[in-house]
Amino acid sequence: MLTLDTPLTKVVGDRTAKAMADELELQTVRDLVRHYPSRYARRGEMTKLTDLQVGDRVTVLGQVRKVDTRPMKNRRGSITEITVGDGDSSMRLVFFNHKHARLAVGAWGLFAGTVSSWHGQLQFNHPDCQLLDESTDAQEWATAMLPIYPASKSVSSWVLQKSLKLVLDSPAAADQLMAEDPVPAPVRARHGLMSLATAIWLKHHPETPEDVERADHRLKWDEALVLQVTLAARRRAAALEPGIARPRRAGGLADSVDALLPFELTDGQREVGDALEAEIGREQPMHRLLQGEVGSGKTVVALRAMAQVVDAGGQAALLAPTEVLAAQHARGIAGLLGPLGRSGELDGDPDGTRVTLLTGSLRTAARRAALAEVADGRAGIVVGTHALLSEGVEFADLGLVVVDEQHRFGVEQRDRLRAKGQRPPHVLVMTATPIPRTVAMTVYGDLETLTLRQLPAGRGGVSSSVVPVREKPAWLDRAWQRVREEVAEGRQAYVVCPRIGDDEKADERPEDADGAPEGGADGGSERRPPLAVLDVAEQLRGGPLAGLRVEVLHGRLTPEEKDARMRAFAQREVDVLVATTVIEVGVDVPNATVMVVMDADRFGVSQLHQLRGRVARGRHPGLCLLVSEAPVSSSTGVRLAQVAATTDGFELARLDLETRREGDVLGAAQSGRRSGVKLLSLLHDEELIAAARSEAADLLESDLGLAEHPELAAAVAALNAGDRADWLERA
Repeated sequence: MLTLDTPLTKVVGDRTAKAMADELELQTVRDLVRHYPSRYARRGEMTKLTDLQVGDRVTVLGQVRKVDTRPMKNRRGSITEITVGDGDSSMRLVFFNHKHARLAVGAWGLFAGTVSSWHGQLQFNHPDCQLLDESTDAQEWATAMLPIYPASKSVSSWVLQKSLKLVLDSPAAADQLMAEDPVPAPVRARHGLMSLATAIWLKHHPETPEDVERADHRLKWDEALVLQVTLAARRRAAALEPGIARPRRAGGLADSVDALLPFELTDGQREVGDALEAEIGREQPMHRLLQGEVGSGKTVVALRAMAQVVDAGGQAALLAPTEVLAAQHARGIAGLLGPLGRSGELDGDPDGTRVTLLTGSLRTAARRAALAEVADGRAGIVVGTHALLSEGVEFADLGLVVVDEQHRFGVEQRDRLRAKGQRPPHVLVMTATPIPRTVAMTVYGDLETLTLRQLPAGRGGVSSSVVPVREKPAWLDRAWQRVREEVAEGRQAYVVCPRIGDDEKADERPEDADGAPEGGADGGSERRPPLAVLDVAEQLRGGPLAGLRVEVLHGRLTPEEKDARMRAFAQREVDVLVATTVIEVGVDVPNATVMVVMDADRFGVSQLHQLRGRVARGRHPGLCLLVSEAPVSSSTGVRLAQVAATTDGFELARLDLETRREGDVLGAAQSGRRSGVKLLSLLHDEELIAAARSEAADLLESDLGLAEHPELAAAVAALNAGDRADWLERA
């Protein structure tokens, strides 16, 4: 008798089972029945050929319209060309030395292959073919919904369909196979959910779109409830984890920081600060995500929290993604604290602390001194890059970890820093634009969040516009004119390019943090190389920005060179800084008011938002110009227009999700198709997720907890198995 744990080798044979395991990660009957169709087709329907891209591997449904077999001109043998269509458009199937006699005009079939192009026409070379059974009842045959499964080179959609028939040949078979339902009966009754067996049967054998919708709703509950119970159990366990309370001390460094601030805190900063103060003052380790708009003052909030920990005898570590940003943070904090940040020096205040910078480029003597200050506790505030994670970096008493721009660091990296505390330290991670996985985990309930939306008083604000250079080339000339106008008013500008230049093979890639689309301006395969800093800077010096002080900044410079050029820009010795994304996060030059992003379509949504946050950081309004060759009406052009239309980072995160999905909420992947949940959607299922979270809390708070629900407990245990449990524990 088959069970969900039966290996597929006993169902489909060794060869097919191996292909399923290697290419689709399907190993058991459970994996197979949970391998859901990606879409459904009816006879006469096929994927819109205008939507196909060369290189895509797809399955299409169509009718044979024409068959032509002829000898090849330059070698022995024959070539058979078969045209298939759906009534509106067509494509070509090409076979060499193989006539495919069954593919006669009028035959319907499924055709799977990799899309190629010949003389401008889309085609499949030697596709896999599955003719449909014409002996079926005509009405049924014409209206039946055909499941199209995510497939691979060796395992086609119809192989998966046939395999599923071996284990699910009737509703009764589904009832027998899916007898153990992870969603408890009372929960099903409260929310009007069908049984798991019915949902699985309808998902693979629907008669109407409504069947699919009802099955999806039930199957999403499976995913949401199991995930929420897992996360709730983790939160309950974390609440029992002993840490060290770091309460605020009156008259200490935290009060001095407030007194030294050259501006009034916003109401939002005070509210968030009060929440952090209370949590840091408890023994239970805090783990907060601080989401705030670009320029909303997250760093000040973090500094006040760090000062509180220092007052309580602990140390605070600020982890920054780049040396430029780490050095800027260290200078800014030290400059604000003055003598209070130079304890132990001749002009230092003995009641203060030390601000120590630790990066990978420090020379041996400076690194040795910094390590000593961290190890013996003299450094109360330690600012650094990945170097903080290195072996040999030991803290005397690490009480707070602050991670700036958290999407630049993996969970494992944050965990390595957190492990340097004698007891679990408090953790604060910050981001200006919630990236998909972060938003997903927030809504799913794994992170407790705080939000800063209010900008400090006196900020000029930034407006954005798209410069479509193909359709309106004169607009680019006007963009450079606007840069000259801003410089003439005594202000400064950034010009951002996707790469450095000199034909480098490896470079800072704009998509590394945000999943910018690959291919052409609208997904095509033919594309010129991205514009480069060195080339653009030279063109600007000799052309539209001639006479201005133009300098470059990129990742190939030494840390000393980068620091020197940023200092020169900050001190107004440079008018225009042409840079890569090295300036993306945290760089703070209040006098910079305009940014021109070249090849803006090469950057992702969140990254564009981060980049434009570098301007309008002072009292003057800012302007961000997104230069792109993408047609205005293309999907890329529309995406850029949406970015330009809003400065709401949370709205942009949702826009990002529209094209990228949530990613693997229980794995290391930031985005893409491999997802820990198959059907659940952040954009469309927030109410369902919230309801599942409430049910999960009630189930765990009952007298017997999951002991009353062994099927749910087994599903939770399966989710907690292996690497996913380790990752979730660290997250």
